[in-house]
Amino acid sequence: MILLLTASLIWAFSFGLIKTQLAGLDPFLVAALRLGLALLVFLPFLRVGALPERLRLRLVLCGACQYGLMYVAYLTAFRYLSGSEVALLTTLTPIYVALLADAWERRLNPRYALAAVVSVMAGGLALLGSDAPRAAVPGFLLVQVSNLTFACGQVWYRKLLPPDCGSGDRQVFALLYLGGVLTALAAVLATRSWQSGTWALTPRQGWVILYLGLLPSGLCFFLWNAGARRVNAGLLAVLNNAKMPLAVGASLLFFEAVPSPAGLARLAGALGLMAAAAWWTAGGPAAAPAEAE
Repeated sequence: MILLLTASLIWAFSFGLIKTQLAGLDPFLVAALRLGLALLVFLPFLRVGALPERLRLRLVLCGACQYGLMYVAYLTAFRYLSGSEVALLTTLTPIYVALLADAWERRLNPRYALAAVVSVMAGGLALLGSDAPRAAVPGFLLVQVSNLTFACGQVWYRKLLPPDCGSGDRQVFALLYLGGVLTALAAVLATRSWQSGTWALTPRQGWVILYLGLLPSGLCFFLWNAGARRVNAGLLAVLNNAKMPLAVGASLLFFEAVPSPAGLARLAGALGLMAAAAWWTAGGPAAAPAEAE
């Protein structure tokens, strides 16, 4: 669980950079650059000689789904929605994770489904007071595509590399980033976006993309999927929204001179709901361990 929380904490400090610093840039190019940087970081660790060719291909496809398609949809959504609106709409991801995990196992786990709903409530409570999502149907649909593909990739990766498979995350993770890069580059070529002039980066934007590519994309995606292999599906679903109260807490504690009592109360309530949902899946009565899945 510590891997998932570490990734969530780093993500919590990254909200707002895309909308405030990368506005006007082509989203497909931004996705390709971020994933390309992540690929370069993990390429030296790639060790796939013992992996079956079919598994290698599936890992590339998993990355194309979880990172490539997710980023293409997610970054494009900022054309229609504000950063806070995108954040509000991403709170539905736990539902997708729980449902996909159950569909994969061909059974329904009410405990995980309930925990996912509580996690959504926690994320919504943490963001209460942000801009309500506008009736921007394209933006809403794009964020849901992003949520669904990210959730699908997490669940699929758990099945491709179960805890006892003998393969390490670090040795294969470059394959996932390769799939993401190829997908983002395909979007760039299909839309001919390099002809629009939205690829010219300022020095500040270059540093922001470097940071996003190395940490929130490179390190955090790795930590997240590595952690996903080590917890049950219910806890994984719940922690998909951990970044929401952490982001609000970071904003209140580090970027506001005097945190408002109402904001602190909402944050406490969100953290309480998140902790209850996590306990329900990981430590509650009759909770199913990860090994049982």
